[in-house]
Amino acid sequence: MDTLDYGVIGNCKTAALISREGSMDWLCLPNFDSPSVFTKLLDKEKGGSLSFIVSDKYQVSQKYIPFTNILCTQFLSDEGSFEVLDFMPRYRTTENDHYMPAEIYRYIRLMKGSPVFRIHYEPVMNYTQEAALFKELPHFIKTYSSVNEQDNFYLYSSLDYSSLLKGKEIRLEKDEYLLLSYNQKLIPIDMERVYLEFERTKIYWLNWCNRSRRFKQYDDAISRSLLILKLMSFQESGAVLAALTTSIPETIGEMRNWDYRFCWLRDASMSIDTLINMGHQSAAKRFMGFIKGILKTKTETFQIMYGIHGEKNLEEKILPDLSGFANSKPVRVGNAAYFQKQNDSLGYLMDVMYRYYIHFPGTLDELEEMWEMVKSMVRTVYQDWSAPDQSIWEFRNKVDHFVFSKVMSWVALDRAVKIARCLHKSWQEKEWRKEADRIKKDVLTHGWNEQLQSFTQAYGSEDMDSSLLLMEYYGFIEPKDELFIKTVWKVKEELYHNGLMFRYRNHDDFGLPSSSFTICNFWMIRAMFVIGEEQEALRMLHEVLTYSNHLGLFSEDLDFQTKSQLGNFPQAYSHLALINTAILFSEERKVSQFIRP
Repeated sequence: MDTLDYGVIGNCKTAALISREGSMDWLCLPNFDSPSVFTKLLDKEKGGSLSFIVSDKYQVSQKYIPFTNILCTQFLSDEGSFEVLDFMPRYRTTENDHYMPAEIYRYIRLMKGSPVFRIHYEPVMNYTQEAALFKELPHFIKTYSSVNEQDNFYLYSSLDYSSLLKGKEIRLEKDEYLLLSYNQKLIPIDMERVYLEFERTKIYWLNWCNRSRRFKQYDDAISRSLLILKLMSFQESGAVLAALTTSIPETIGEMRNWDYRFCWLRDASMSIDTLINMGHQSAAKRFMGFIKGILKTKTETFQIMYGIHGEKNLEEKILPDLSGFANSKPVRVGNAAYFQKQNDSLGYLMDVMYRYYIHFPGTLDELEEMWEMVKSMVRTVYQDWSAPDQSIWEFRNKVDHFVFSKVMSWVALDRAVKIARCLHKSWQEKEWRKEADRIKKDVLTHGWNEQLQSFTQAYGSEDMDSSLLLMEYYGFIEPKDELFIKTVWKVKEELYHNGLMFRYRNHDDFGLPSSSFTICNFWMIRAMFVIGEEQEALRMLHEVLTYSNHLGLFSEDLDFQTKSQLGNFPQAYSHLALINTAILFSEERKVSQFIRP
């Protein structure tokens, strides 16, 4: 059975997924969104992987080194035991610079005895569209595309290259290593260097976690989620990915398979907001740099999403030769949603920009540049808020007057008003508040269904929508307002099923949804908490946390029956919501300047 029992390693440049058995089944080089070289995740037969093959005598277990993104897979048997420590180097070289090459170390550490294994090294280039060829040289194995020899990478190892390539049996007598690098190394690679890179990377992650807020309850789940959010931020540009994979289906056997290796303004803004709240303001500075980079002129229009380098054209293509995760086709690269109209997007971004003004006063020229961005966003909201859009859920063949899109348009103007107040721009403050009030009145008039005694998904609709639970979170309505309380109960009545939440239950482009959108469960938990149903909220939180995989990671969706993970993985949405929800039930604690590993 196909599962998402994977660990993730990365260094804010690229990432890899490693199975519970220690098989590297997904890797894109040199960046998050580059073509894959290991694609077993999306095709078991021909996808390719880098794995350790052991006999049935071995028991395999997996864990993270606490407070790091270093993954440890242990192979235990009576004849001998070893562990594989997987990591991508990341550490500071100067105050502002990081070392984060496109490379993966697999540090093979002898634990006891004389364990035996084989290595299966089978890369396949460009999403399996090109064969991989090998050239064995004195210090490395060069792996290159059958189409273009310049498309290559390098495998270094302390093991015999011929035995490695032929999959021969290896008896481990001492610590060994594998190093897969996109670039040829300019320094000798030996065990001393491997150990140095391992320790530097471990210390980096320990120090990063030590700068985070810590909590008395749920601290492990919160810390792991924070590490995942950090790992998914692209250092080079400041973009934040929605997920690390493409085409993991929302429902097995259906066509809801999308590429999430891009930066949605919505998802990224929510991730940045969470990182700021947890003590990591520097991510916000990089993200604002990304936003400034994609807005080349004052008249430039906003897209809902961009490539991680700021690309605007994210043309969607289908790769017909891949069988897909659990044989769920199609496999897609690119995402056609980039040209959709989603009027909620600027609300999240303006919310983060307001937080940015509070935390980072900046130089005068920076403030002026940001102010131009604020005014541009306000103009867009004025122009668009009263028009229909495709909603937070990215309906492909449907537009409507979605309530939550209107709410987030109000958020955009409300935060713009607060920014104007910070800058003593009284005229804009007054005028923008008038328009924000118009939006609120419009939502209260047309978004409320008197017969159902609830806000609904869209004006004139009788359908419920989990996004309505966020009306309180963004300050549109008070938690004790009867309109909100009634909406929470109505949403729960209609969308809570078998212990999990639907995002909505009406037909979309592909029929009725049949899986639970993970983040919606955390939204409901928060909503129950703020309306005073704290015990029910706590019960739901404990239940949902048990549905993570063996390492505490969450994907985009959950199966209503089996509770197994579905959708792209890991999902930033899910982990930021976990953090924001769990801290409601915990007390912050102060920590020393050292975390015990």
